[in-house]
Amino acid sequence: MRFEGVRKSQSSPNLTPLIDIVFLLLVFFMLTAHFVKDESIAIELPQAESAVVRDDHAALEVLLDPEGRVHLDGAVVEAAELEHLLRSKLSGRKEKWVTLKGDKGADLGGAVTILDAARKAGATAVDVVTEKPSASKGSRRR
Repeated sequence: MRFEGVRKSQSSPNLTPLIDIVFLLLVFFMLTAHFVKDESIAIELPQAESAVVRDDHAALEVLLDPEGRVHLDGAVVEAAELEHLLRSKLSGRKEKWVTLKGDKGADLGGAVTILDAARKAGATAVDVVTEKPSASKGSRRR
């Protein structure tokens, strides 16, 4: 009795569909990836024992950096035009909230100017963002 040996196939698997799928995935991830570095202003929030966590997605954020410059929507604005800009941005919003994020080394006069401009522009609430002493730098408190 003779047994046949293992037959070796002369054909190889077709890798073309696999390569097509890999290239399609590569193109998809390249098109949907977000490679832009988010630019932010380095501010150190003051600490407050009575800080509470709030959801501020509806709030308009105004930043006061250590040099006393005011930032609205990522752009430096002059204190004289802040009220007009806030009024135009708040007019289209349902919730007229403004949050002030100021560096703890910033001048108090700049903060008062921002609060005053927000109230004159029609803001119903102005919150000052602080940080709890025991909280990590990543969490925002008010």
